[in-house]
Amino acid sequence: MPYSLVVFDWDGTLMDSTHSIVAAIQAACRDLELPVPSASQASWVIGLSLESALRRAVPDLTNAMMPRFLERYRVHYLLRDPELKLFDGVRELLAELASRDVRMAVATGKSRVGLNRALAASGLVEAFDATRCADETFSKPNPTMLYEIMDELGVQGEQVVMIGDTSHDLQMATNAKVHGVGVTYGAHLRDELEAQAPQAVIESVPGLREWLLPRVGL
Repeated sequence: MPYSLVVFDWDGTLMDSTHSIVAAIQAACRDLELPVPSASQASWVIGLSLESALRRAVPDLTNAMMPRFLERYRVHYLLRDPELKLFDGVRELLAELASRDVRMAVATGKSRVGLNRALAASGLVEAFDATRCADETFSKPNPTMLYEIMDELGVQGEQVVMIGDTSHDLQMATNAKVHGVGVTYGAHLRDELEAQAPQAVIESVPGLREWLLPRVGL
């Protein structure tokens, strides 16, 4: 059965933002004189809700320190906001899917405020039929985001594919009993993605287009 709904992660899948998230986590650690995680440690948590991600990436972060840490993280991330852009080919891929009447959604670890800002900045506010953020439902890899999107759009699981750059995305897809596709140009390594047994692991947006378009229906 062709896919009628394509659900995308945002950071590291559509938006080239992995480096900015990692740098903001590391800079906030320095501000609070906490041990600074490596780039690989910080990037592994991308896709989780922000507080869940920080607790894993920065084990010394206490509840009392969390508000100050979040404040510093957001300052550093927003300083890099003007640098953020969609991966090359993403805008064209979304337009081609829309021309085939394929429904599209976003399931992200970003906050609602953060996603709305990113959608507005990239001109994609109207591109998606549904969006879910980690601060309005359960975080990945819990399948609730996907369940809520499918319920809202009236789509069955066998018609859905989840595309993401982390094992958290692919675990969520498995938990929701939908297909998953990993992309290697974001946060997690190929081995981590392949360990989740997705339908495919793809190295570029053009490669994703080549894999996806024959599998969606007009």
